[in-house]
Amino acid sequence: ASQILSNEEKRANFDRYGDAGESQGYSQHQHRQFHRFHDGFYFDESFFHFPFNSERRDTSDEKYLLHFSHYINEIVPDSFKKPYLIKVTSDWCFSCIHIEPVWKEVAQELEALGVGIGVVHAGYERRLAHHLGAHSTPSLLGLINGKITFFHSAVVRENLRQFVENLLPGNLVEKVTDKNYIRFLSNWKKENKPHVLLFDHMPVVPLLYKLTAFAYRDYLSFGYVYVGLRGTEELSSQYNINVYTPTMMVFKEHIDRPADVVQAREMKKQLIDDFLSQNKFLMVARLTNQSQRLFQELCPVKKSHRQRKHCVVLLSGEGEKFAEAYEAFLTFAAANTKDTLKFVHVYNDRQPELADALLMDDEKYRGKSAVVVLERRNNAGKIAYKTLEEAWQGSKEDNFILLDLLDQLRTDPGLLSSETVLADLNDELAPMFLIRWLYSVLDYISDCWDSLFHSNWREMMPLLSLLFSALFILFGTVIVQAFSDSSDTRDSPPSEKEETAAKSEKNDASFGKESNSRIPKKGFVEVTELTDINYNSNLVRLRPGHMNVVLILSNSTKTVLLQKFALEVYTFTGSSSLHFSFLSLDKHREWLEYLLEFAQDAAPIPNQYDKHFLERDYTGYVLALNGHKKYFCLFKPHRSGDEGGTLGSCEDYDSSLHTEARGKSSCSPGSRSLKNKLHKLSFWMERLLEGSLQRFYIPSWPALD
Repeated sequence: ASQILSNEEKRANFDRYGDAGESQGYSQHQHRQFHRFHDGFYFDESFFHFPFNSERRDTSDEKYLLHFSHYINEIVPDSFKKPYLIKVTSDWCFSCIHIEPVWKEVAQELEALGVGIGVVHAGYERRLAHHLGAHSTPSLLGLINGKITFFHSAVVRENLRQFVENLLPGNLVEKVTDKNYIRFLSNWKKENKPHVLLFDHMPVVPLLYKLTAFAYRDYLSFGYVYVGLRGTEELSSQYNINVYTPTMMVFKEHIDRPADVVQAREMKKQLIDDFLSQNKFLMVARLTNQSQRLFQELCPVKKSHRQRKHCVVLLSGEGEKFAEAYEAFLTFAAANTKDTLKFVHVYNDRQPELADALLMDDEKYRGKSAVVVLERRNNAGKIAYKTLEEAWQGSKEDNFILLDLLDQLRTDPGLLSSETVLADLNDELAPMFLIRWLYSVLDYISDCWDSLFHSNWREMMPLLSLLFSALFILFGTVIVQAFSDSSDTRDSPPSEKEETAAKSEKNDASFGKESNSRIPKKGFVEVTELTDINYNSNLVRLRPGHMNVVLILSNSTKTVLLQKFALEVYTFTGSSSLHFSFLSLDKHREWLEYLLEFAQDAAPIPNQYDKHFLERDYTGYVLALNGHKKYFCLFKPHRSGDEGGTLGSCEDYDSSLHTEARGKSSCSPGSRSLKNKLHKLSFWMERLLEGSLQRFYIPSWPALD
């Protein structure tokens, strides 16, 4: 096996043919005998379907394979538009084989509805599997809005569909009847969105419709009408609905008639997407905030002369006084529906900065409506615009003037003579701070509740340990207090002088005990080299409760780093449970990089194809190794540029401890930069003793060759 794996050609032949290329006749003869043996007992390798190599791997999962960077950069942002169902699998996994038929069927069905599908191979993508929290295979999980939820039921089609449906928010689709359809459709003004109604004879809202509502929730509001339900007759007759055919309608500013309609016996995802993408906005949408990106989508930046798009903006106030001007502007927009023209309106009192930039605080527009034609020049807010000379009143003359200006812009874009830079829009729909804070608290409580019951127990152990420790301390304090109170009632109180003397003796004793636990017992720091000889005794078989603090250094940095390391950890040598060692990076780089693979966020995973693979500098890293519980804590070197003045002076050592070391040290810039790698190591040691550092668990300690 070693000879085959060390030779690229033999390895490729073995992966492809199951043979290293030598004695092919014997191998093929043996292979034929093997198949005859299997055929006689009705066995075949397809029965087990083990993916021994890339050619035999299941091709149905290859298009869904996820990698760490692809997951972080594309899948997580896309999960805010559609949920993802992800399977974590591995080789030699019998349970993975068992669920494969169900997974294929459900994946194909849900993908057609708009659900994202992903597959993670834990053997090749260990970092991603660890990031997802999947510590066993097979694991099925859902991802929506960047949040991961694990599937814990039996792997059958109905359970998986229900699991995906439960990932979606519950308020995506509103049930609409004769009693509430007018209120539902009239909310277009408040929500600033078109409203969509789906008429169908299914009593439950279809999953396809819920997924569509989730994808377009920022642009549209969705309602569902069950035409077989009593109480929907008026609604069906109002819009002349065929109760036997699913019908989808979009309503914009006019609720008495739909702006667009589509009917089909089978509503497919592509048909719905094409229909809704053409009706995402009102005829005259109101600009309410910057994050909604209405302004950017309705009025995109000009890329070429052929792609010019002009925005016609109505700036007015609120109330009945401006209703007539708005209705006239809406009528004009409905009569001029062109791809190169978009119509929006703004309330002056809610967007004062935008109104001041376009109207220049002109007195003739005060208390009146105005129309501005603009074109965006770049993403920084620069625009070219022209304001109509007179205030907009919606008269026929105003309509002719605006129509004439738009016709002239087709041939002469220079009519937009004024330029300015617009600031970001105010968020009119933002809730109050107290409500936002309440929502955040509820989300946090919900996440904690889900994590408590469904997360991996290995990740929950620190939190549970902290919780039970606090309860134990609280319970113990109450018990001690109860016994002390009962003893005080039985015993007579001592005199005032005796009580004062007792308290002082008690305080002195406790202070001496606490201080003695931290006072170093020796006048030096004993640091031994971690080698293959003492590896088992100093780490693998280390007693429970003991830790070995290991400094990573090289031959060139050994003297300087050991001096700084001794100075930083000297105050902690009084603890008998701490041992101090150093590891040579020149000898044991592979051992160190194997450990750092389990600290995914702390250090990059080495890649044999990375040209800087052998140039990574791990000197100054410090590992606190718990041999019994198989975990470690990691200290990364301090960057010398983080704090000013650190490099400006050479640190002084304690003369009683490091007299000999001071004679050898120097104040060169290189020495100072090496010492600064261990800056704040003492604070890290404090957190290590407190137990507040992140722990990285490993299955077993690797050999130190």
